[in-house]
Amino acid sequence: MSGLRVLHLMSCGGWSSDAYWAARVAVELERAGHEPTLCCRAGTQARVIERARELGASRIETLALRSGFRPRDDLSDVRRLRQWLPRFDVLHVHRGKEHWLAALANRLSETPRPLVRTRHIVQAVRPHALNRWLYWKATDHVVTVTEAIRRQYLASGLVPAERVVALPGGVDAERFHPGVNGGAFRRSLRIPGDALLVGLVGGLRVMKGHGVVLEAARLLAQDGTRPHFLFIGKGRHEESIRQMIRGAALEGQVTLLGFVPDLAAALSALDIALYVPLESDGMSRVLFECLAMGRPLVASRVGVVPEILLDGQEALVVPAGEPGLVAQAIRRLAGDAALRTSLGLAGRRLVVDRFSGARVAARLAELYTGLGARDAA
Repeated sequence: MSGLRVLHLMSCGGWSSDAYWAARVAVELERAGHEPTLCCRAGTQARVIERARELGASRIETLALRSGFRPRDDLSDVRRLRQWLPRFDVLHVHRGKEHWLAALANRLSETPRPLVRTRHIVQAVRPHALNRWLYWKATDHVVTVTEAIRRQYLASGLVPAERVVALPGGVDAERFHPGVNGGAFRRSLRIPGDALLVGLVGGLRVMKGHGVVLEAARLLAQDGTRPHFLFIGKGRHEESIRQMIRGAALEGQVTLLGFVPDLAAALSALDIALYVPLESDGMSRVLFECLAMGRPLVASRVGVVPEILLDGQEALVVPAGEPGLVAQAIRRLAGDAALRTSLGLAGRRLVVDRFSGARVAARLAELYTGLGARDAA
């Protein structure tokens, strides 16, 4: 397969899951010998562009990509996109703003290119007349990050089934792998060497399940099971979480770390990883990173989890919002080192076989090539 020239357009104002996905895909496509370019919103140098470069994105352009209807900026963006079209084989968009701009540039161009849209969130697309044109006529293919989002498109009738594909995953399996040494990170925590370390990575928000974990910790303490819990991430609910910790008398058992510069080392230090959101949050990036690290995992049955994980095989899967069952799963893993090992190995194998960034990029490249061949026919 010859190198494909792909323009990924993303209007994210901050480092969201869709910004991460677009940058990750660009990096993996380049690793595979293609020529991806990432086009970001102007003015997001620190929030988006620098982080994309840290991931390894090497070709970055900018457009205004301003939120809402901005006639002057939008017209300028469409003009520049029309000029760029001959440089690329495929356009791949990630939000509604750039979706419309790319569709209009294609419509006005003598050299239109196949247009692909990725949908990152669980939120139904309204099937009104404009969206029917945008998706049915102007868009060649839709990629979703979960099967549930794919089913939303099918229910809307906006896109025929053969033009929607679910591609979950995309984790950097070269960075996140079981060989990472987390020893120095663990020692920096200054906790007992024989303590069982249980970790949750996620912004400090209600839906991420920190409250469920704290209640599970309180229940575990009642029978003398006292692992050390690590919360990695920042968010506006930090003070309320600290209050819950104090209220449950867990001050010596829970550490809030905030942002950590080397997440792979932090995950490697964990004996058990938790992914227990109260509801689906789309891409589930942390879930795949934990699996790639070979960490034994307790996961809520939300979003992509029931689509990819079998309870007792790659993880212990529990209903969302059930601290008693989370406590039961942690207790089970705490007492069974062999189960921790088997789950970790199976999770890593699952990522390598199906959900690595390299796998997602390879499937995208096949999709792009097929679209190009169809247009050339």
